[in-house]
Amino acid sequence: MALLPRLSSLVLLLSLVACSLTPGREPDVIIRSAHGGGTELAFNPTASLLASGGWSGRLRLWRVPGGEAERTWQAHDAEVTGIAFFDQGQRILSTGLDGSMVVWDADGRELYRQLADSSVTAMALDEATETVVTGHYDGSVRLWNLADLAPAGVFAIHQDSVRAVAVHGASGWFASSDSDAEVYLWRRDGSYRALPPPATDARTLAFTPDGNWLYGAGWFRLLRWTIPEGQREVLKTDHSGIIDSIWFTDDGATLASISRQTDSSVLFLDPATGDTVQRLQRHDLCGAAVRVSGDGRFVATTSDDGSVRIWDLQDTLP
Repeated sequence: MALLPRLSSLVLLLSLVACSLTPGREPDVIIRSAHGGGTELAFNPTASLLASGGWSGRLRLWRVPGGEAERTWQAHDAEVTGIAFFDQGQRILSTGLDGSMVVWDADGRELYRQLADSSVTAMALDEATETVVTGHYDGSVRLWNLADLAPAGVFAIHQDSVRAVAVHGASGWFASSDSDAEVYLWRRDGSYRALPPPATDARTLAFTPDGNWLYGAGWFRLLRWTIPEGQREVLKTDHSGIIDSIWFTDDGATLASISRQTDSSVLFLDPATGDTVQRLQRHDLCGAAVRVSGDGRFVATTSDDGSVRIWDLQDTLP
């Protein structure tokens, strides 16, 4: 009888492997060895440029849709942990594990920088409110003024290193998660509340465009909390590893996702059910980041394999 649980476990493992190896739509562009290992991505507002960052601290710009190299520079002394375009794509904000936050022009020239006293582990930007939120290794979450990166608040919300941060400027809500599986919803005035925690760390967070839901993800599953009540739901997905990055299309109708550890799948998910809408080709190694351009035409991913991949979905748009 002891053999039955082992056989059940083996069947489950084989089904997970088969799912992760299911072929997906091939990328239109594969930029191999873009980084030693890729960590972050961002499209500019017109989707004519894609910025990528990696383990070495370098930033690289690529032309879209072709993926031609535009520019490369050393932005940080450690891993890049955040990238965002602003000022109509004329400026780029990047953050790193070296604790620095730097604003660059589109030519890679440094305009101004700020140094935190703890490694920056996550970053989100809301240009409408000129707010930057960062999470840190020491468990703090911090606000900065986008115009000059002047400090605008330090909040000791977490006891452990921050995994992810998110901001919904229109509603004034912020969210953050940590390596101890805690998730908090908070305001600029420092008031906060704990949300029902997931079974494992929420490695990524994103508000829906309408601000009615906060989404996160961990092993295999999507998480979502109602805002502001905080009621939690867990949605199964076809991922068979840690979902490391999620990104909503601008209309909120679809959620892009990428996973790692035992899987490197790239999926478009239905946010209401977690069901797969479209499967894209998986990476060779653990997935790190997925981004969708503002017009929904392009999807980009990067991973531990160091490549940057771009899909042009124009022929599938409604």
